[in-house]
Amino acid sequence: MFGVRYMKATPTTYVMHYKEGRIVRSGVGLSFFYFAPTSSLVAVSLASRDVPFAFNETTGDFQSVTIQGQLTFRVVDAPRVAGTLDFSIRPDGSYLSDDPAQLQQRLVHATQILARAVAQRMPLREALVSSDALVREVLAGLRAHEVVTMLGLEILALSVLSIRPTPDMARALEAEAREGLQRRADEAIYARRNAAVEQERTIKESELATELAIEAKKRQIREAQMAAEIAVEEQRSELMDRRVANDRKEADGRAYSLEATLKPLRETDWRTLTAVSSQNDSRLHIALAFRELAENAQKIGELSISPELLDSLVNRSEK
Repeated sequence: MFGVRYMKATPTTYVMHYKEGRIVRSGVGLSFFYFAPTSSLVAVSLASRDVPFAFNETTGDFQSVTIQGQLTFRVVDAPRVAGTLDFSIRPDGSYLSDDPAQLQQRLVHATQILARAVAQRMPLREALVSSDALVREVLAGLRAHEVVTMLGLEILALSVLSIRPTPDMARALEAEAREGLQRRADEAIYARRNAAVEQERTIKESELATELAIEAKKRQIREAQMAAEIAVEEQRSELMDRRVANDRKEADGRAYSLEATLKPLRETDWRTLTAVSSQNDSRLHIALAFRELAENAQKIGELSISPELLDSLVNRSEK
């Protein structure tokens, strides 16, 4: 009413009340009445703000990439930023100029300049996977940048959401990566098959070694059996030799006994033996007589044997 208005700022808004070119009051979260025709109000938000950005840059190998991210900042020196940019507000709270929006644009420009310097030192492949390095270097550069210090700002955080190449280059890189993955898959398959072959060879060698060991055991068993048979044969041969020797000794004993038995008989005259063993057989005596006659035939001049004697001898022997 009659130009008097009421100002009530939020706890995160720094307000400065100018009247006749002088600051009447200033502070955070103020509430007061003022006369609009002779007053000017400046409001600077101290709350943190997120500024998204997306810009195209060129890598060290002259390939285009799109860097997309977000910058978070806040005003820590409201009088300084208000002295550089126009933050005057209307009675309804809207800004009189576009300077508050230009504040964010200046930060995006500073971020782009620092990101360009980093991207131009990297080839495309390295740039696509170096978001962390990009964030560290750009964030450090922003905090020391003259725009930030001159405007009394504080950079709270910087995040790079994506670094993307052009669609054609992305397809080329995907194809190359796909071929590389396929090649590694083929190598893995080859390695697996090679491992399977090696394992099969190991199994075959183990089976062959087992068969050789079994054959060696069988050969040892056969050799042991042959050695046992040889030992048995040697014992048998020794037994036969001993048996022959014993038989020879026994034959020698019998021969000696028979020799000892026959020796007295051999020295005795046969006539005596015949006379002892004949038991008075007349025919034997007649035969011995004829033997004596035959042995002494040279001494006998003439001998006459009658037929009756021979007939009687013959007939007696038949009977």
